Formats: sequence, structure tokens, C-alpha cells
Amino acid sequence: MNAKIIAALFALVALPVAAQTATPRVDARQANQESRIQQGVQSGQLTNKEAAKLEAGQAKVEKKEAKAKSDGVVTAKERAKLAKAQNKQSKKIAKQKHDRQKQAPRT
Repeated sequence: MNAKIIAALFALVALPVAAQTATPRVDARQANQESRIQQGVQSGQLTNKEAAKLEAGQAKVEKKEAKAKSDGVVTAKERAKLAKAQNKQSKKIAKQKHDRQKQAPRT
């Protein structure tokens, strides 16, 4: 009986913390940008070197997200910084995909 009560109390305490550190928009956007990079590699729009640089940029955004989550709360200011970093990455992806450098498409 005591174990059930303790588990219920833990769930009540952990739920608000998880909700405050959840960043579903950031995660969805990261996944979308990763997909755009992979599509660019598959189609030949991105060279391996370009893709590696873009992946490194994505890793920086993920690191910023982890830092924002580290204290248990992602503030509005931190969310804005993450959005700005993702906007910057998105522009870099678009620029690299539409430059004249090509690589043979992967099949």
C-alpha cells in the first residue's frame, strides 16, 4: 500500500517538471530539419561535407536544448533562443541545398 502512495506522489511531482521541460515544438522541428538534411544527401543536393557541417549545427541546437532543460524549466527566453538557433539552421540548410554544388544521388 505504501509503495502505491509513494509512486502516486512521485508521479504528481514529476509530471509538472516533465511538462515544463518538454519541448515538443523544438523536437519536431529538429526532426524535420534532420529529415531535410537526409533528403538533400539522398537527392545529391548536399555534398557529404555540407551535410556534415549541417549535422554539426543541428548538434549545437540539441546541446542548447539540453542546457535549457538542465535546470528543470525551459523559460520563454530559452524557448526564444532555441527558436532563433533553429531559424538560423533552417536558413543554412536551405542555402546549402540550393547552391550549385552537387553530388551524385545516393540510391
